[in-house]
Amino acid sequence: MSQISIAATDGTGSFAAFVAEPKPSAAKPGAVVLIQEIFGVNQAMRDTAAWVADMGFVAICPDLFWRLQPGIDITDKSEAEWKQAFDLFNRFDQTLGIADLRATLAAARALPGANGKVATMGYCLGGRLAFMMAEQSDADLNVSYYGVGLDGLLGDLGKVSRPLLVHIADQDEFFPAEGRAKVVAAVAGNPHVACYVYPGADHAFARVGGIHWDGRSAAIANGRSAEALAAALG
Repeated sequence: MSQISIAATDGTGSFAAFVAEPKPSAAKPGAVVLIQEIFGVNQAMRDTAAWVADMGFVAICPDLFWRLQPGIDITDKSEAEWKQAFDLFNRFDQTLGIADLRATLAAARALPGANGKVATMGYCLGGRLAFMMAEQSDADLNVSYYGVGLDGLLGDLGKVSRPLLVHIADQDEFFPAEGRAKVVAAVAGNPHVACYVYPGADHAFARVGGIHWDGRSAAIANGRSAEALAAALG
């Protein structure tokens, strides 16, 4: 595991990205841009990167909060951390975040030894950004875990031209049932979108070590993600 620096496309500086590489093999690996939750590039994201690398892909997790405070690494275990996380979320510029993700996507495509195919996979805030990347980038696949406010992004659904996998928790405390239903209805029959709802699961059901971890839902969702990644990235 290592760290690389990626130049922002607006010329304001550069940001760090955590990298986990797979074991060497004869086949060139695809890459997965992991998109953080509101807790920064923390241990849960590093563990997710290790899982992605174990599947044979390069995992790259950029620090999207770098414009606010570089190096955020907190958990969901205390009220103070939740307060800090929501403050960062409320101040985060999603348009600039997408620009940074597009820069990360370009860097991932150009990685030496990789095959040039790249997916995004995001959680919580990252799940929303992954959905936006499906509408605003040429990523080969985008995977959204319990993205928030996805019903507000449906106007650009027609721009999705690559596979998009959407995981929705049916007890998501941060995404009201009405909004979730709108997303499910809007993507029904769309050949580019596969949408799954996980019964009894709360927001962040797949957060490694998280307070709402749901082993069954996480295993099923992660299996679907693994299959989609293998199909898209080789």
